[in-house]
Amino acid sequence: MELLLDPTVWVGLLTLVVLEIVLGIDNLIFIAILADKLPPAQRDRARVIGLSLALVMRLALLTGISWLFKLTEPLFSVGPLAFSGRDLILILGGFFLVFKGTMEMHERVEGKSHAISGSRMYASFWVIVTQIVILDAVFSLDAVITAVGMVDHLEVMMAAVIIAIGIMLVASKPLTRFVGAHPTVVILCLGFLLMIGFALVAEGFGFKVPKGYLYAAIGFSVAIETLNQIARRNLLNSDTQRPMRERTAEGILRMLGKRPATTEEDAETQAQTVTDMPFAVEERNMVSGVLRLADRNVHSIMTPRNDISWIDLEDDPDDIRQEISQTPHGFFPVCRGSLDDIVGIGRAKDMITDLIQHRTLNQNKLRPPIIVHETVRILDLIETLKTARGQLVIVINEFGAVEGLVTPIDVFEAIAGDFPDEDETPDIIAAGDSKWIVDGATDLHHFEQTLNIEGLQDDADEYSTLAGYMLRQFGRLPEVGDKLKFSRGGNEFRLKVLELEGRRIAKVQVRCRPANDAPPAGAADAA
Repeated sequence: MELLLDPTVWVGLLTLVVLEIVLGIDNLIFIAILADKLPPAQRDRARVIGLSLALVMRLALLTGISWLFKLTEPLFSVGPLAFSGRDLILILGGFFLVFKGTMEMHERVEGKSHAISGSRMYASFWVIVTQIVILDAVFSLDAVITAVGMVDHLEVMMAAVIIAIGIMLVASKPLTRFVGAHPTVVILCLGFLLMIGFALVAEGFGFKVPKGYLYAAIGFSVAIETLNQIARRNLLNSDTQRPMRERTAEGILRMLGKRPATTEEDAETQAQTVTDMPFAVEERNMVSGVLRLADRNVHSIMTPRNDISWIDLEDDPDDIRQEISQTPHGFFPVCRGSLDDIVGIGRAKDMITDLIQHRTLNQNKLRPPIIVHETVRILDLIETLKTARGQLVIVINEFGAVEGLVTPIDVFEAIAGDFPDEDETPDIIAAGDSKWIVDGATDLHHFEQTLNIEGLQDDADEYSTLAGYMLRQFGRLPEVGDKLKFSRGGNEFRLKVLELEGRRIAKVQVRCRPANDAPPAGAADAA
């Protein structure tokens, strides 16, 4: 009763509880790290056993205070250094901490905590408990010596130890869960244990390391790691705001070696490492085409207005027949005077039959045109094509003018590359070593895949062809012979206008050479 009424006893008890908790944090951290090596069902049991053994050891040491004080008496000397039982325990325990911390850190840095098959390898329960017991012996000695030096009453010492271990037992589970979920925290904690082990060894040899220095370093490191965890959480929160489809597509593209390049330096790094990927170029390009299809606009896959083959009802029947015979298409837009005045969609063989038998087209046989707006989503366009039964789809703008047309083969080309018709030439023709002749209307995505480059088009860019990219760079309609260049993946690409058709870039010569071998020139040279 006298102890309960003495305020100095309560102050000493509170102070000692705080100190015991502080001195037990390193013990708690190591128990959390060791428990993480066990199967999830055994971790709570290991924590409870570990902390219970720590309590038993500390209470046992407190009851043998007289023996404990004898540990500080020198047992032998080596030169000027005298070693006591306590010193030997500190040296052995310190070396054990350094050894164990080094092995644990090496295991995590080298990624050896998993088997070759990918399933996790767990340690034996009693092996982990044995290691916890050894660590309890080292940490308990330091904590009990602190308690003996601060309080005179054995009852107060035991109460403080019991309270501190109880608090640590409650806090151990969330700490174990937190440490297991944050690998960087594990590495930081192992660094603490290495530092504490070194301090124990130094103290065992008579070189006292002030605990304030250790706790100041630990506190500073914890503050920095806290900021790091906050930054990582904010980054993850911002990333989760992106659509799931976009994040999934980006992850698959990274796996295939087509990491989205946000800067020119990223594009160069990607080009240098892509050759090490286990997937062939064609495989990466096809998967990339599928994943990026929904992000593309209809202009990037449609046949533009200038390239549409259409039938004018006002033309002479012989001219119409010749037009159908010379063009290898199954369907044609049938118009009156202008492409914007569409009467219907005609099947080639039906129209040839009408022209041979009646020298005129039977408009009753024409199919009604399927029309979509230029802002249509590609996935919605695919659904429209599925119900079109092979018929082409007309694309119009907000003023009702025809912008182009789309067929199923256009969607297929967006995924697998160019498939030219009989009356067409490939969009990209190899003209020698690192030299190509490219149609100005070539889809920019197809151009990037063929030349294995990235970053010519951003989501905000409105152009979708090589000609559009060049017009954006020039800022005007170029003349034949005008040139520009850009660098990607350690190579310099030079583009030269070979041919114009009216106000359209028709043909472009592309050369590629290592950037170091390229002759000096301006970033965009207009002749």
